[in-house]
Amino acid sequence: MNIRNIYDSRRIWKFSLVAVSLLLAAGFLYISNKLVKDLGKQERDRMEIWADATQEMAEAQDVEFLMGIIEKNHNIPVMLVDDQDNILLHRNFTLPEPVDSLAPYQISETNLEFLQKKLVKLKNTSNKIEVKINKTTTQYVYYEDSTLLRQLAYYPYIQLLVMLIFIGVAYFALISVKKAEQNKVWVGLSKETAHQLGTPISSLMAWTQMLDSMGIDKSIVNDMDKDVHRLSVIADRFSKIGSMPDKNLEFLNEAVVESLEYMRTRIPRRVELSIHVNEECNCGVMMCRPLFEWVMENLAKNAVDAMEGDGSLDITVDCAATPNALILVRDTGKGIAHKNFKNVFTPGFTTKKRGWGLGLTLVKRIVEEYHGGRIYIKESELGKGTTFAIELPKANNE
Repeated sequence: MNIRNIYDSRRIWKFSLVAVSLLLAAGFLYISNKLVKDLGKQERDRMEIWADATQEMAEAQDVEFLMGIIEKNHNIPVMLVDDQDNILLHRNFTLPEPVDSLAPYQISETNLEFLQKKLVKLKNTSNKIEVKINKTTTQYVYYEDSTLLRQLAYYPYIQLLVMLIFIGVAYFALISVKKAEQNKVWVGLSKETAHQLGTPISSLMAWTQMLDSMGIDKSIVNDMDKDVHRLSVIADRFSKIGSMPDKNLEFLNEAVVESLEYMRTRIPRRVELSIHVNEECNCGVMMCRPLFEWVMENLAKNAVDAMEGDGSLDITVDCAATPNALILVRDTGKGIAHKNFKNVFTPGFTTKKRGWGLGLTLVKRIVEEYHGGRIYIKESELGKGTTFAIELPKANNE
């Protein structure tokens, strides 16, 4: 299984985890809502029994027993009104003024105004029960949901919110752990690669010195020296991964031009390489030169691959841009779909039949983590080409 398949597999597992979590949350929400509805139905049944009892007691003229029924209701805010909307009885409303214990059924003006506003709201709900006292008299029972029921009505959503927060925290914790593991593997492989390259590089250096002393053609020895030096540069780059590298003040124009000189003689002849710099504007940037050169070379190689060895590669340095210096890398390759603008920097993502999908990930890490800059796809069109943009902070802005 290659890295791309591993990446796709992990992405499927992530989506599956989120889907299962959402299904569980939806199930809990359904059950909680059902409990709330059942409790609401029970409260209405109680109110209907209360209304029936009110009707029976009113017909029997047993006011004392009727008051006893009202007194036994300690949870549900309820009021009894006549057909003229006069409030006859009320219970369990949180009134603005305290009720006189010696005259509990007398209503002050302030409390009456409060209850009348409540009545207006209750008349627009379904919490209403008609009570037929006799053929000519009709009264109405209006009630609110109990405090417990109102609290339970919010409970499913609070439960869902807590669950989503938990899922989010767990997900990001898992991602953080995976990233930490990936970083350890990445750093370990880089350090080990640099270490393993050290021995053959030292040996090759000795061989070139020996060949030079044997009178071998100087041009051949010089070419070998260049390649050995190149290997040394690569080993040095790998050794710097995993720790914050030392940065020095470099002039951006020269850094870009010199970093691409190695590539100029090694790209296909059908690829036209153009570098545009403004000699009058050459800003300083704090950078690790070997790692920066790695960035430019990686972008150039990707561009050449995208053009399949035929097209134009245009690099522009804009030191006049603010607040950061800007480098644009344009190619006339096959382009990148907009949906993949961010995916191209993800480890394992590649559109090539062969490849690890790590080049642009490494580039992003060097630019953003080591140099405090930013890299992104500025524009791309399928079949026409892509423009990568690199922003680097100017030295005088630090």
